[in-house]
Amino acid sequence: MGIWIDTDMGFDDIAAIMVAAHAGLGVDGVSLVFGNAPIEHVRRNAAGAASAFVWPFPVHAGRAAPVLAKIETATSILGQTGIPTVGRALPEAPDAFHTDAFEALCSWLEKGKGDGEEGGERRIMALGPLTNVAAAALARPDLAAKITDLTWMGGGVTTGNHTASAEFNAFADPEALAIVLAHKIPLRMVDLDLCRKVLCAPDDVAPIRAAGGRNAELVADLLAGFVAIATSRGRPAMALYDAVAAVALAFPEHVTWREARIDVELSGTLTRGRTVVETRTGRGEFNAAYGVDIDVGKARTIILETLRAEASW
Repeated sequence: MGIWIDTDMGFDDIAAIMVAAHAGLGVDGVSLVFGNAPIEHVRRNAAGAASAFVWPFPVHAGRAAPVLAKIETATSILGQTGIPTVGRALPEAPDAFHTDAFEALCSWLEKGKGDGEEGGERRIMALGPLTNVAAAALARPDLAAKITDLTWMGGGVTTGNHTASAEFNAFADPEALAIVLAHKIPLRMVDLDLCRKVLCAPDDVAPIRAAGGRNAELVADLLAGFVAIATSRGRPAMALYDAVAAVALAFPEHVTWREARIDVELSGTLTRGRTVVETRTGRGEFNAAYGVDIDVGKARTIILETLRAEASW
């Protein structure tokens, strides 16, 4: 049985999908959510990626706004499309995402845990705000209870990035995270601190460009544009964020996990969206786990070799 991927479709999301597919997890479906950019650009990115990389799995349009607050995107960092590049961009392709993500996700969950041949585990990898998952949990808590585990790239144990307190995916819809936690969906948080251990530098682009396949220039230009987010701000390398979450899901043996109580702040100008992580025993029931360490060398190799394989195709 495959996995479900929920994504706001930036470049590192695309890399994460590639890592999951190359690891043999199998992708049953993908749902789109606002985040890196408004939903119309997320849909456009997904259509272009599906066309360029010949994705065989269905993609479904999801939520365009958070549960309660006004929409927040990362376009101030990533540009209008949510995917910076130094050259080639994803191709323009028809947007055929007519099936609603809520209906598709619920249908997939209905078949889980022992319901005939299609039953079994229901594993989700979420790479953006958790709005789609929260919507399913609110409307169909019986189906949310079938989620085996939810690996989420989001949160920050120590600091944030969108604000001093909050990581972007948590800040963009903290109520959605609160709903997921309240429904006791088994959560594994791949936070900023873990992701920032796995970096990609400008020198990593050349081997991908040299792969020689029809997508070599595209993948290399997108990776270079992604790395430039960091180098343009004086940092030597860029964290591979969502792709790290895919490694954590596909190769959990490369990650050290720690159980914790995770909560999210829902108010305060400086604190909204902050993930509060309590690891001390006796201070509250543990409701999640987070990655405290990762085999950096293996994670980098998995991600970069996956990109090179896609570039050689």
